Amino acid sequence: MARHYTNKDFFRQIPNTLLARYFHEQNLFKDLDFTTMKEGNSTALFEAWLLLPDNQRNAMDTEFREIFEMSCEKGSTAIIDEAGFQFNDNDFAVFVEKLSALPNHYQRAMITFLEHNTCWKGATRFYHADTLPHWRKRKNLPQEQAAVDDASIKQLAKLISNYFHHTEGRGKNCVVEPYRRGELDYFFAYPEDYSQQSIEWVNGEFDCRPHNPAFEVIYVYSQSEGSIDLNFRGSYKAIEPLQGMFAEAILKLDKLPPDPKDTRVYDLAPLLQKSFDFTFTPGSGIEKVIVKKLRLSSRIKKGDRITLEADTTQKPDAVYTLLDQISKNLPMSMYNITQVELAVSVIVDADKPAKIVKFYITYPNSCSLKYDEVGLKLRDMLEASGIEPKELTQEVKIAEV
Repeated sequence: MARHYTNKDFFRQIPNTLLARYFHEQNLFKDLDFTTMKEGNSTALFEAWLLLPDNQRNAMDTEFREIFEMSCEKGSTAIIDEAGFQFNDNDFAVFVEKLSALPNHYQRAMITFLEHNTCWKGATRFYHADTLPHWRKRKNLPQEQAAVDDASIKQLAKLISNYFHHTEGRGKNCVVEPYRRGELDYFFAYPEDYSQQSIEWVNGEFDCRPHNPAFEVIYVYSQSEGSIDLNFRGSYKAIEPLQGMFAEAILKLDKLPPDPKDTRVYDLAPLLQKSFDFTFTPGSGIEKVIVKKLRLSSRIKKGDRITLEADTTQKPDAVYTLLDQISKNLPMSMYNITQVELAVSVIVDADKPAKIVKFYITYPNSCSLKYDEVGLKLRDMLEASGIEPKELTQEVKIAEV
């Protein structure tokens, strides 16, 4: 569920000492006694805030919204990941201990912004990438070290710019930012998009103003896997060219290697049994897993499907009650499971109730989980449970539908 930002609520969440530090660094509100303000009561500050000129307030409001977005589990994880690159081992350990001692994510984000700003930009990039769906993976690449020198980065930017400028009439300018996250290399490309006109308030005047936004192309390269994950919200035909540009500029390959068909498949057959137990470690934060929906596809007639979906609020195995009912009239040997929806109760914040994460697994090898912290935990659970994709064998081969 998306969180809603307001100035007043943001001020309530941040301790007065940190608010005072921020505003005093801006040479503002020095006559406002933050020490006598009641924590969580931002009335006096909010009234002073509203008296600021629009241009001054808008610039700070942009920073507040960014801090707010980072004030969550994913944001803290991204901050620590970037700190691992920025700091030496000793300083990193001190930093992590310092953040861990703070009572909530709001303070972790604000302290990082105020005291460790070198970590801020990279952390916000990682957080943004973690929230994006629809990644496309390219495997079977040579396990070459990614080139991150200025010339290689400029080459990738130029290739992306040229491609979109000549094929779509946009992308005249482009910048690429490289980051290191653990064993992964991230590349955030920002080509120039078509000019747009937005309705805005500027200095109290309501008007339409043209501007040139950027669109995104994000690469995540794993040298150990020899793979690229690409996120691009645009034409499907641009996917392979974008992968080829990365191979040329960053991996120094003459051409993009062939992409053999991924023959791995999910073996969903065990989920026909109500007694099937998912495997996960106690430290994963996973509390329980419920099967909410099963899709059965006919082995006999292509396209024939049965979808079983039930209210599992009161009875977690309600889907299997339906399965038992239809199996009295239909032999299950005539059907394969080709899709399952799972609802997993997982603790993502020790101070909050468990979160319900719903996702689909679809034959042959599609999974709607993201590659963020929670998604990776759930993928580990699937692997431990024997559900993760395996190379196609006679035992797991089923009719494609």
